[in-house]
Amino acid sequence: MPTIDDVAVKAQVSTATVSRALNGKSSVDPELAERVRRAAAELGYQPNGPARNLRRKTTATLSLIVPDVTHPFYASISRGFEDTARAAGYSVVLCNTDDDPDKERRYLEVARQECFAGVVMCPAPTATQIDDLTGPTTPVVTLDGACETHDRVLVDSRAAVERAAVHLISQGYQRLACVIEPACHTDTGRLAGFHRAHRAAGRADDGQVVVCRADGGPSDPYVMLTALLSDPAPPDALLVARHELAEGALRAIAERGLRLGADIGVVVFDDAPWLSLLRPAVSVVSRPAYAIGTTAARQVLARLTAKSNGVEDTALQADLIVRGSSIRVP
Repeated sequence: MPTIDDVAVKAQVSTATVSRALNGKSSVDPELAERVRRAAAELGYQPNGPARNLRRKTTATLSLIVPDVTHPFYASISRGFEDTARAAGYSVVLCNTDDDPDKERRYLEVARQECFAGVVMCPAPTATQIDDLTGPTTPVVTLDGACETHDRVLVDSRAAVERAAVHLISQGYQRLACVIEPACHTDTGRLAGFHRAHRAAGRADDGQVVVCRADGGPSDPYVMLTALLSDPAPPDALLVARHELAEGALRAIAERGLRLGADIGVVVFDDAPWLSLLRPAVSVVSRPAYAIGTTAARQVLARLTAKSNGVEDTALQADLIVRGSSIRVP
C-alpha cells in the first residue's frame, strides 16, 4: 500500500507539502498541489483516515446539501464538489432537502452529530440558524445564498439577467415579461437586473412581472402564462428567471401556436440538455455549475487547514447563450 513518503518521492516534494496539498491548504502553489494530487492518484494513495480523524476530532467527510440532485444544475455542482473533495482524500455525503427547512435542519444536525469536517449547502428559502445546528467550529460554505455570516460561492445573477433582457430589447421585442417564483431570494436580484435593463434602454415601463410557483400550486406557470398570452396585448418576449418554470411556460406558448423567435422571444435561466433539442433551440443564461462545486469544495477545505479573518465571498459569472428562441425573425 503506497504511503505519503511514496507520494512525496513521486511528486518530488516533502511529505509536509504532500500533506498540505492534499488537505487543500491555500499556501501551496496551485501547480505544485496539482502535481501532488496527480502523483497520489497514480499511486492509488489513500490518507490514513482514522489517524487524521483523531488529530482533527472530525471525520474525513464533507456534507453537500442541495434542493434536488436530479436537477441538472445541482447534479453538475455535486460532481464538481465530489471530484475536488475526493482528490483531497474526503468522502461526500449528499443530501436533498426539496427546499424543506425541516429536512435541512435535520441534515445539519446529522453533520454535527457525525462530526463531519465541513458543510456546503444551498439554503432553503426559509432562514435556518446554521451555527446552532452545526457548531461554531464547523466550516460552512453556502451556494448563492442570502446567508451573509458564512463563506459563499455566488453567481452574479443580476448582471446575467440584465444581459438577457438587453439582448431581447436589442432584438426589437417591445413587451417583455419576467417569470419568477415567490419567496425565492435569488429571484430578487434577477428581477432587479430585468428592471435595470429597461431603465438603461430608456423605457418608461419596467416590463411585466409574472409570479409563478414551481410546485404546480395555484400560480402554476402553465396556467398563468396561458392567461397572460390570451390578453389583448400579450408580452412578445419572456425571460423565465427559474429553470423549474420553463416547462410550463413553453407548454403554454406551444398550445397557443406561437413560434419561438417569430411570435415570441424566450430566454430561460439555467441550461438543460432538452432546451437545446427544441427547434428553434432555447436561449439560456448558463451558470457554471461544475465550477461552483469545485470552488465550494476548495473553499471549505481551505477553512479546514488555515485560519481566515471574516467571511469570504467568491463570485463567478454566468454566460448568456443565444439560440434561436430569442433571435427576432420576420
